[in-house]
Amino acid sequence: MAPYLRLRQICLVAPQLAPVVSDIAEIMGLAVCYRDGNVAKYGLENALLPVDTILLEVVAPFKDGTTAGRFIEKTGGRGGYMAIFCCDDPDERGRHANAMGVRTANVIDHAPYHGVQLHPRDCRAAFIEFNHTEGSDDILGAYPPAGPDWQKSIRKDVTQALVAVEMQSPDPQGLAAHWGKIIGVAPDGAELKLPNATFRFVKGASEIMSALEFRVTDVARVLHAAKAKGLAVAGNEFLLGGVTFRLAA
Repeated sequence: MAPYLRLRQICLVAPQLAPVVSDIAEIMGLAVCYRDGNVAKYGLENALLPVDTILLEVVAPFKDGTTAGRFIEKTGGRGGYMAIFCCDDPDERGRHANAMGVRTANVIDHAPYHGVQLHPRDCRAAFIEFNHTEGSDDILGAYPPAGPDWQKSIRKDVTQALVAVEMQSPDPQGLAAHWGKIIGVAPDGAELKLPNATFRFVKGASEIMSALEFRVTDVARVLHAAKAKGLAVAGNEFLLGGVTFRLAA
Protein backbone atom coordinates (compact mmCIF):
# COMPACT_ATOMS: atom_id res chain seq x y z
CA MET A 1 0.00 0.00 0.00
CA ALA A 2 1.41 3.39 -0.99
CA PRO A 3 1.97 5.74 1.97
CA TYR A 4 -0.61 8.50 2.24
CA LEU A 5 -1.85 11.01 4.79
CA ARG A 6 -5.04 13.07 4.69
CA LEU A 7 -6.97 15.11 7.20
CA ARG A 8 -9.94 12.90 8.06
CA GLN A 9 -11.56 14.63 11.00
CA ILE A 10 -11.42 17.64 13.33
CA CYS A 11 -12.79 17.20 16.83
CA LEU A 12 -14.02 20.13 18.91
CA VAL A 13 -14.98 19.91 22.59
CA ALA A 14 -17.87 21.73 24.27
CA PRO A 15 -19.38 21.71 27.78
CA GLN A 16 -22.64 20.45 26.21
CA LEU A 17 -23.54 19.38 22.68
CA ALA A 18 -26.49 21.79 22.59
CA PRO A 19 -26.61 24.33 21.12
CA VAL A 20 -23.13 23.96 19.54
CA VAL A 21 -24.06 21.10 17.20
CA SER A 22 -27.37 22.58 16.07
CA ASP A 23 -25.72 26.00 15.60
CA ILE A 24 -22.99 24.49 13.40
CA ALA A 25 -25.58 22.55 11.39
CA GLU A 26 -27.92 25.50 10.87
CA ILE A 27 -25.32 28.23 10.28
CA MET A 28 -23.05 26.17 8.03
CA GLY A 29 -25.78 24.20 6.26
CA LEU A 30 -24.43 20.84 7.48
CA ALA A 31 -26.16 17.67 8.68
CA VAL A 32 -25.38 15.31 11.57
CA CYS A 33 -24.46 11.91 10.13
CA TYR A 34 -23.87 9.97 13.35
CA ARG A 35 -23.80 9.96 17.13
CA ASP A 36 -21.37 7.28 18.31
CA GLY A 37 -22.37 5.27 21.38
CA ASN A 38 -18.79 3.95 21.67
CA VAL A 39 -17.55 7.25 23.15
CA ALA A 40 -19.77 6.80 26.23
CA LYS A 41 -17.06 4.64 27.81
CA TYR A 42 -14.87 7.76 27.88
CA GLY A 43 -17.67 9.71 29.60
CA LEU A 44 -18.50 11.56 26.38
CA GLU A 45 -21.31 12.07 23.93
CA ASN A 46 -20.72 13.26 20.40
CA ALA A 47 -22.10 14.23 17.02
CA LEU A 48 -20.38 14.18 13.63
CA LEU A 49 -21.13 16.36 10.62
CA PRO A 50 -19.43 15.79 7.25
CA VAL A 51 -17.90 18.83 5.53
CA ASP A 52 -17.46 17.23 2.11
CA THR A 53 -15.06 14.35 2.92
CA ILE A 54 -13.70 15.74 6.24
CA LEU A 55 -15.71 15.01 9.38
CA LEU A 56 -16.33 17.72 11.96
CA GLU A 57 -17.00 16.19 15.38
CA VAL A 58 -18.13 17.81 18.62
CA VAL A 59 -17.68 15.92 21.90
CA ALA A 60 -19.04 16.88 25.31
CA PRO A 61 -18.40 15.27 28.70
CA PHE A 62 -21.44 14.00 30.61
CA LYS A 63 -19.56 13.06 33.78
CA ASP A 64 -16.65 14.40 35.83
CA GLY A 65 -13.04 13.36 35.39
CA THR A 66 -12.91 13.03 31.60
CA THR A 67 -9.91 14.05 29.50
CA ALA A 68 -12.22 16.29 27.47
CA GLY A 69 -13.52 17.94 30.65
CA ARG A 70 -9.96 18.61 31.84
CA PHE A 71 -9.16 20.08 28.42
CA ILE A 72 -12.08 22.53 28.76
CA GLU A 73 -10.92 23.54 32.27
CA LYS A 74 -7.30 23.97 31.20
CA THR A 75 -8.04 26.01 28.09
CA GLY A 76 -11.12 27.86 29.28
CA GLY A 77 -12.99 26.18 26.43
CA ARG A 78 -10.79 27.80 23.77
CA GLY A 79 -9.20 25.64 21.09
CA GLY A 80 -9.90 22.55 19.04
CA TYR A 81 -9.42 19.15 20.66
CA MET A 82 -8.11 16.76 18.00
CA ALA A 83 -6.66 16.62 14.50
CA ILE A 84 -7.34 13.16 13.09
CA PHE A 85 -5.51 11.86 10.03
CA CYS A 86 -6.18 8.76 7.95
CA CYS A 87 -3.10 6.98 6.65
CA ASP A 88 -1.79 3.65 5.44
CA ASP A 89 -0.10 2.53 8.70
CA PRO A 90 -1.11 4.17 12.02
CA ASP A 91 1.15 1.88 14.07
CA GLU A 92 4.25 2.81 12.07
CA ARG A 93 3.41 6.52 12.44
CA GLY A 94 2.86 5.96 16.16
CA ARG A 95 6.28 4.30 16.50
CA HIS A 96 7.87 7.21 14.62
CA ALA A 97 6.22 9.65 17.06
CA ASN A 98 7.30 7.56 20.07
CA ALA A 99 10.90 7.63 18.79
CA MET A 100 10.84 11.43 18.95
CA GLY A 101 9.47 11.39 22.50
CA VAL A 102 5.75 11.74 21.70
CA ARG A 103 3.85 9.19 23.77
CA THR A 104 0.90 7.10 22.66
CA ALA A 105 -2.15 8.03 24.75
CA ASN A 106 -4.66 5.49 23.44
CA VAL A 107 -5.01 2.75 20.82
CA ILE A 108 -8.47 2.07 19.39
CA ASP A 109 -8.96 -1.31 17.77
CA HIS A 110 -12.48 -1.84 16.41
CA ALA A 111 -11.91 -3.90 13.25
CA PRO A 112 -11.89 -2.82 10.46
CA TYR A 113 -10.90 0.49 12.12
CA HIS A 114 -7.58 0.99 13.92
CA GLY A 115 -6.51 4.28 15.51
CA VAL A 116 -3.44 5.50 17.40
CA GLN A 117 -3.91 8.64 19.52
CA LEU A 118 -0.85 10.58 20.65
CA HIS A 119 -0.51 12.44 23.95
CA PRO A 120 -1.62 16.09 23.62
CA ARG A 121 1.05 17.32 26.02
CA ASP A 122 3.73 15.87 23.73
CA CYS A 123 1.98 16.89 20.49
CA ARG A 124 1.39 20.40 21.84
CA ALA A 125 -1.78 22.38 21.06
CA ALA A 126 -4.09 19.38 20.41
CA PHE A 127 -4.31 15.60 20.19
CA ILE A 128 -3.03 13.99 16.98
CA GLU A 129 -4.60 10.69 15.89
CA PHE A 130 -3.61 8.44 12.99
CA ASN A 131 -6.13 5.88 11.78
CA HIS A 132 -6.81 3.40 9.03
CA THR A 133 -9.94 1.50 8.02
CA GLU A 134 -9.12 -1.81 6.34
CA GLY A 135 -10.21 -1.91 2.71
CA SER A 136 -11.32 1.73 2.75
CA ASP A 137 -8.71 3.88 1.08
CA ASP A 138 -11.28 5.71 -1.04
CA ILE A 139 -11.98 9.13 0.55
CA LEU A 140 -15.70 8.35 0.27
CA GLY A 141 -15.24 4.83 1.62
CA ALA A 142 -16.26 3.32 4.94
CA TYR A 143 -15.23 5.24 8.06
CA PRO A 144 -16.76 3.54 11.13
CA PRO A 145 -16.46 6.52 13.56
CA ALA A 146 -18.84 8.45 11.28
CA GLY A 147 -21.47 5.70 11.07
CA PRO A 148 -22.55 3.36 8.28
CA ASP A 149 -23.92 5.96 5.83
CA TRP A 150 -22.00 9.15 6.56
CA GLN A 151 -21.66 9.93 2.85
CA LYS A 152 -25.45 10.39 2.54
CA SER A 153 -25.27 13.34 4.97
CA ILE A 154 -22.82 15.41 2.90
CA ARG A 155 -24.38 18.84 2.18
CA LYS A 156 -22.55 21.26 -0.12
CA ASP A 157 -25.09 23.96 -0.97
CA VAL A 158 -23.83 26.29 1.83
CA THR A 159 -20.42 24.95 2.96
CA GLN A 160 -18.26 23.36 0.30
CA ALA A 161 -15.07 22.43 2.14
CA LEU A 162 -12.93 22.74 5.24
CA VAL A 163 -9.78 24.13 3.65
CA ALA A 164 -7.46 25.13 6.52
CA VAL A 165 -6.78 24.67 10.22
CA GLU A 166 -5.07 27.47 12.14
CA MET A 167 -2.74 26.64 15.03
CA GLN A 168 -1.52 29.33 17.44
CA SER A 169 1.76 29.32 19.34
CA PRO A 170 4.22 31.80 20.87
CA ASP A 171 6.67 29.97 18.53
CA PRO A 172 4.66 29.19 15.38
CA GLN A 173 7.69 28.07 13.34
CA GLY A 174 8.72 25.71 16.15
CA LEU A 175 5.23 24.20 16.44
CA ALA A 176 5.01 23.84 12.64
CA ALA A 177 8.33 21.98 12.64
CA HIS A 178 7.20 19.75 15.54
CA TRP A 179 3.87 18.84 13.97
CA GLY A 180 5.55 18.42 10.60
CA LYS A 181 7.98 15.92 12.08
CA ILE A 182 5.18 13.99 13.82
CA ILE A 183 2.95 13.71 10.75
CA GLY A 184 5.76 13.45 8.20
CA VAL A 185 5.08 16.63 6.22
CA ALA A 186 7.90 19.14 5.69
CA PRO A 187 6.83 22.68 6.62
CA ASP A 188 6.47 25.27 3.88
CA GLY A 189 7.30 28.33 5.98
CA ALA A 190 4.78 28.09 8.82
CA GLU A 191 2.37 25.84 6.86
CA LEU A 192 1.90 22.11 6.50
CA LYS A 193 0.19 21.30 3.22
CA LEU A 194 -1.78 18.06 3.02
CA PRO A 195 -3.60 16.86 -0.11
CA ASN A 196 -6.97 18.03 1.24
CA ALA A 197 -6.24 20.81 3.78
CA THR A 198 -3.53 23.17 5.04
CA PHE A 199 -2.37 23.65 8.64
CA ARG A 200 -1.27 27.25 9.25
CA PHE A 201 0.77 28.21 12.30
CA VAL A 202 0.43 31.77 13.61
CA LYS A 203 1.65 33.82 16.57
CA GLY A 204 -0.52 33.58 19.67
CA ALA A 205 -0.29 33.69 23.46
CA SER A 206 -0.85 29.96 23.98
CA GLU A 207 -0.62 26.76 21.94
CA ILE A 208 -4.09 25.93 20.65
CA MET A 209 -5.97 24.91 17.53
CA SER A 210 -7.44 28.36 17.09
CA ALA A 211 -9.45 28.50 13.86
CA LEU A 212 -11.05 26.51 11.04
CA GLU A 213 -11.36 28.04 7.58
CA PHE A 214 -14.26 27.01 5.36
CA ARG A 215 -15.02 27.67 1.71
CA VAL A 216 -18.69 28.66 1.44
CA THR A 217 -20.95 29.64 -1.45
CA ASP A 218 -22.15 32.91 0.12
CA VAL A 219 -20.09 34.44 2.95
CA ALA A 220 -22.68 37.15 3.76
CA ARG A 221 -25.47 34.58 4.07
CA VAL A 222 -23.49 32.46 6.55
CA LEU A 223 -22.49 35.53 8.60
CA HIS A 224 -26.14 36.59 8.70
CA ALA A 225 -27.10 33.12 9.99
CA ALA A 226 -24.40 33.37 12.69
CA LYS A 227 -25.67 36.80 13.80
CA ALA A 228 -29.22 35.43 13.91
CA LYS A 229 -27.98 32.80 16.40
CA GLY A 230 -26.59 35.57 18.61
CA LEU A 231 -22.94 34.92 17.79
CA ALA A 232 -20.49 37.83 17.70
CA VAL A 233 -19.41 38.29 14.09
CA ALA A 234 -16.21 40.21 13.27
CA GLY A 235 -15.22 40.60 9.64
CA ASN A 236 -15.62 37.18 8.01
CA GLU A 237 -15.48 35.13 11.22
CA PHE A 238 -17.22 34.15 14.44
CA LEU A 239 -16.48 32.02 17.50
CA LEU A 240 -18.27 28.67 17.85
CA GLY A 241 -17.35 25.45 19.66
CA GLY A 242 -14.17 26.99 21.09
CA VAL A 243 -12.66 27.89 17.71
CA THR A 244 -12.95 30.73 15.21
CA PHE A 245 -14.98 29.79 12.12
CA ARG A 246 -13.41 31.77 9.25
CA LEU A 247 -15.21 32.01 5.92
CA ALA A 248 -13.86 32.38 2.40
CA ALA A 249 -15.68 32.36 -0.92
